[in-house]
Amino acid sequence: MNTKHILAAAAAALAMTGGLAALPAAAHGHKAAAAARPNIVEVAMSTGVHNTLVTAVKAAGLVDTLSSPGPFTVFAPTDTAFAKLPEGTVATLVKPANKGTLTGILTYHAVAGKVTSADLVKLIKQGHGEAVIETLAGGELTARLSGGKIVITDEKGRATAVTQADVATSNGVVHVTDGVFLPA
Repeated sequence: MNTKHILAAAAAALAMTGGLAALPAAAHGHKAAAAARPNIVEVAMSTGVHNTLVTAVKAAGLVDTLSSPGPFTVFAPTDTAFAKLPEGTVATLVKPANKGTLTGILTYHAVAGKVTSADLVKLIKQGHGEAVIETLAGGELTARLSGGKIVITDEKGRATAVTQADVATSNGVVHVTDGVFLPA
């Protein structure tokens, strides 16, 4: 299996096991704890630094999807990350006429399954320095390690660092990023 498909296979395996080793709930206690956690959308709404992302998720009609059981891994750009885009980009994308484009961009930030930073690091090492991530949008992101941080590169070659990893949610995991991924 090549590195292009390693993460897709890992995500599928993780999704089939609920993202946890196949242990009884009593053995790890994560199931009850996960149920008490907020979902991906609720976490984004609570941070105070993901207001643009929440607005975009609402405009794209993805609230129900990202609130569903999943599991999902979401690379969540901060408001500062969105502010780095050319002026007017976000205002244009959240218009109803651009819902399809916005949905494509947002689903390019999501992966099926729960993929923690430890999973990513393992896959990067197995891939001899990089792991290709297949997104829900059908595009690819490439993960590498740089200076001890996970750096994600989109299809256009823009590198974005994970600034906070492994924010646990009831339906997956969020990795906060300092940039916005744009598909090719």
